[in-house]
Amino acid sequence: MTSLERMNAEHAVRRLLSRDPSLWSDDPEVQARISDRLGWTDVGSCSLPAEGRARELARELVADDIADVVLLGMGGSSLAALTLASVFDPIVSGPRIHVVDTTSPTTVSRLMRDLDPATTAFFVSSKSGGTIEPNTLYVIFRAWADAELGDSAGRHFVAITDPGSSLEALAETDGFRATLLAPPDVGGRFSALTIFGLAPAACAGIDLEALLGRGAEAQRRCALQSPDNPAVQLAAFIADGHASGRDKLTMVTSPGLETFALWAEQLIAESTGKEGVGVIPVPELSPRTPTGYGDDRSVVVLRFAEDAQLAAWVPDERTRRPVFEIVFEDRYDLSSEFVRWEHATALVGFLLGINPFDEPNVAEAKAATLDVLEGRAEAPCPTLEADGVRMTFSEGVRSRDVATVPEAFEAALARLGKGGYFALLTYLPDDPTLISPLRASVPPVAATTGHATVLELGPRYLHSTGQLHKGGPETGVFVVITARDEPRIEVPGQSWTLADLIRSQAAGDFLTLAKHRRPVVWIELPDASPERVTQLAEALAEDALG
Repeated sequence: MTSLERMNAEHAVRRLLSRDPSLWSDDPEVQARISDRLGWTDVGSCSLPAEGRARELARELVADDIADVVLLGMGGSSLAALTLASVFDPIVSGPRIHVVDTTSPTTVSRLMRDLDPATTAFFVSSKSGGTIEPNTLYVIFRAWADAELGDSAGRHFVAITDPGSSLEALAETDGFRATLLAPPDVGGRFSALTIFGLAPAACAGIDLEALLGRGAEAQRRCALQSPDNPAVQLAAFIADGHASGRDKLTMVTSPGLETFALWAEQLIAESTGKEGVGVIPVPELSPRTPTGYGDDRSVVVLRFAEDAQLAAWVPDERTRRPVFEIVFEDRYDLSSEFVRWEHATALVGFLLGINPFDEPNVAEAKAATLDVLEGRAEAPCPTLEADGVRMTFSEGVRSRDVATVPEAFEAALARLGKGGYFALLTYLPDDPTLISPLRASVPPVAATTGHATVLELGPRYLHSTGQLHKGGPETGVFVVITARDEPRIEVPGQSWTLADLIRSQAAGDFLTLAKHRRPVVWIELPDASPERVTQLAEALAEDALG
């Protein structure tokens, strides 16, 4: 039975829209938890109450001469905002949106150097209110604003959270300008068209009426009880590919749509990567039309209508493997795709026999981070050092001959089996001069080895693909990359620094991956200079290309 036939036979669309939790589980306790996560199926109830408040806040900030908005969030609280701000950046005017979903002290130092607190607003964005990254960044930036602005500093902070969260209480105590409350029955990665996405969108100057109009139309089409339903089509494509061994969902995008792949990556990976199964999303990093895919790939193309080069590539690629093409007539189609992919992901969960609304392995890395940070566990000791670069190997990865960085990459790549994927997990500042050499190394490594290869920015990925890495299929091989020269930034009220936090996050993930018997290598550079990172990328290419 095909996926289309299964969805039709089980009345999957009707049950999804009626919020029937038995679509995903027979367990009453699991069903109760799922029932509390399905509010996103009604775009209007999630978005319309938020639209007016988002517009009002945007007007207030413009009236107060706010030039920059810094959003402090992780995962579902940040990726939709990042996507909206970057995709619409060429056509809108408004305060600049800076999404800070990293604990890199270098990034924080740069923002403090470049921004004026008097013309900057901060959105502290967290569904639960207890996420360590935005909470830590808040106390750092709040101390900075207090020192510069005194009693008026609180007016520069806005909370976006669920009702009753600790962040809502903090906002009241600390005198925030506003608290924007999200629907509590919408999980973070399904919250793109709630206040989590709409508030930064309004501040960026995006037309919310046009955006939500496209979303409402997409919801109407996603309710169709027929194969014409766009979510059903996408879900069937993904699930049928997975069933045939094509579990690497490769996303090829037009220039300007790259961040949509980051948003979809979290949605797919965190929703499906559990219980030993999962769809592995692979954002394509080739500058244009890629080559060298293996037979474990299916491809989704997301392109603007005017992208003739990618349009010409699709028919040729279809002769090699399944391709699902999505054409954006303009940027406001982004809202339609948020809706389509959310519905499709829920249906894929049904088709794979898993609950797409939990993330059972995410808490493991969080707990390991806190254990290292607070001294209850030790970071793993380096196995060897070469030219100032420290290397640490999980059990069974290193042979006695490994003594250099290229040999470390060789040892990692040697662990890739049939259908495996390779992930570079980089805890470096999100700076193009640093990340570009690593990005450039990914396509040739993938083409040469025949294995899907991804580049992930930590700690962002811990709230995204981190679930898949630990809970999904045991086919991944991982290299964690850090640097030791992060500037010292004190965290008010804590005995540890921001640099301690980001290093503990890398160590915690290494320990958690190793616990799940995933092959992992930790490479720690003495500094994060462009020269060092370029040498590292060249070492990877040297090994992959032979």
